Amino acid sequence: MAADFAAVGDAYADHSAGGRGRLRHDLVARRVLEELPRRPARVLDVGCGDGETVLRLAAAGHRVTAVDPSPGMLAAAAERIAAHSDLGGRVRFVAADVLSLPFGEQRFDAVCCHGVLMYLPEPADAVARLAAQVAPGGVLSILTRNRRSIGVREALRGAYGEARKLIESGTDTSVGNLGLRTRGDTPEALDALARDQGLVPLPWQGVRIFHDHHDDAWRPGAAEYGEALATEWTASWRSPYRDVARLVHTLARRPAPPRSARPEPAG
Repeated sequence: MAADFAAVGDAYADHSAGGRGRLRHDLVARRVLEELPRRPARVLDVGCGDGETVLRLAAAGHRVTAVDPSPGMLAAAAERIAAHSDLGGRVRFVAADVLSLPFGEQRFDAVCCHGVLMYLPEPADAVARLAAQVAPGGVLSILTRNRRSIGVREALRGAYGEARKLIESGTDTSVGNLGLRTRGDTPEALDALARDQGLVPLPWQGVRIFHDHHDDAWRPGAAEYGEALATEWTASWRSPYRDVARLVHTLARRPAPPRSARPEPAG
């Protein structure tokens, strides 16, 4: 993995606590949970960071394998889970990155990889490795930078010169909120990579369409945040709104084998 997030852990925690981070986590978790079965599912969270998604999935009753290459981030995630004594038995932690997953033939009902591909030079190898861990009937959830929105945040913040430079260059990279350079992908390209691995793409979503220009000091009250979240969710399914979201959330399902036909009852 290209970046060790332990070095920016405090900044990431501030981001997650602010309105922008909360929008990301709430929108993505809602969609993932809607795609999971009602029974406890086996979930692999690759690039788990400080455990925000792990906590949400475990709290919903699922069994989560949390993976990250950073010892510091794994420790932060473990500390968060330890604060919830009822969840500890549902979570295990593994030190690894997306290109060296140590699970062999083990398969999961959901494989999540959120905020990772944007730090890699290209996505194909990572998507192939992630898809290989998806069980029949399971889903692959990827959240990454939206290539089409590069320059939008800068323009909305009034950094017009920087925005023009990014837009005119046609670049697929820019510096993200944590001060790290990130690369963008299109949903069509990610869906094509999933198809190459035998998965069937589901409708994709744009994440943070109307609020990405805020910085992490934006801490809206409950009523304002509720309205922002509802508006983002409504637009996240629809073009042209989703096309300029900061992040793109793609999902794809591995087809389950057909059930054997039941024999006709005698007589």
